[in-house]
Amino acid sequence: MSPYSVANWLTLVTIVFLSSNSALAQTQSNADAESTWTLPRTPDGQPDLQGYWTTQTFTPLERPERLAGQEFFTEEEMAALQEQLTAEGVDPLRRDAIATADPELREKQLYQANRDPSYVHYDNQVWLRTLVPKGLSSRRTSLITDPPDGKIPPLTPTAAVRVAAEQAARRGLSAFDSHETRPLMERCIVWTHEGPPILPPAYNDIHQIFQTPDYVVLFTELGANPPRIIPLDGRPYNSDKIRQFSGDSRAHWDGDTLVVETQNFVERRSYRGSSEFRQVVERLTRVDADTIRYEFTISDPTTWTSSWSAEVPMIRTEGPMYEYGCHEGNYDIRHILEIHRNMETQGNNP
Repeated sequence: MSPYSVANWLTLVTIVFLSSNSALAQTQSNADAESTWTLPRTPDGQPDLQGYWTTQTFTPLERPERLAGQEFFTEEEMAALQEQLTAEGVDPLRRDAIATADPELREKQLYQANRDPSYVHYDNQVWLRTLVPKGLSSRRTSLITDPPDGKIPPLTPTAAVRVAAEQAARRGLSAFDSHETRPLMERCIVWTHEGPPILPPAYNDIHQIFQTPDYVVLFTELGANPPRIIPLDGRPYNSDKIRQFSGDSRAHWDGDTLVVETQNFVERRSYRGSSEFRQVVERLTRVDADTIRYEFTISDPTTWTSSWSAEVPMIRTEGPMYEYGCHEGNYDIRHILEIHRNMETQGNNP
């Protein structure tokens, strides 16, 4: 072997050795960081959940049919999806793209420029840009963890009759007949995701948490209702004659987990067909410096054949959080209805 070859060989061995040591050092550093992390606590000794947190994710609530029987993505699938979903120019509103198995077709769906020309909208990848691009928040193929199939349970026979009757009552009514037939979200009354339970919205997905010894405050950025100010002092619920869009919540600590229990919802806020008798139990656990594990269980024996649960990682993000100025339908309902009355007069029913 020539001196030149020996020198090259020695150089290669040195590079491999240093690279291996660097990787091992990084792995050890990460492990050390996890093992040395200490759960922060408030002055009264409770886990500190305060700060700004985001729930943004492409992970669907229910498991897509193409992933039936698969609870988790493999490491390879996760890496490929993250690369595709966080690429520059991806439309954050195309959360339905996860249901598409063909990577090339999914790639086409993810870009707003490929939509039908009739789709007129803001440039989503600009106005919905976030500090960290939206991707998958975990390897789970659905946010629902129970039932194991990742699906909301079937309706009970009684609930199926009730839902069918409600649909029949709406049949023949136009969405533009009255302000009362317009969606609650458009009218800035309540958003489906603002909780309870908290679900990832399409955008403006920051949540701020405050704590005192007697209260915890859950404040959702994209919300029409005031922050949820939840007592921790063990007081009883309000009368069930007093019902609210966000229900009536009470909280307590179960070890290092904050448990929030909510009941007394208004009938008009029918979450996925449920009744005003549903109950929601939320559990918030700080698992590391940058993550709160948010879990919830919904029970309504008058609606579903069983309760169901989901898990939504809340990832630390930066503030501040700005007031969400919900106004389009709230202030412009008169013009929305007026336009359609004019169209009807002209014989052009929408």
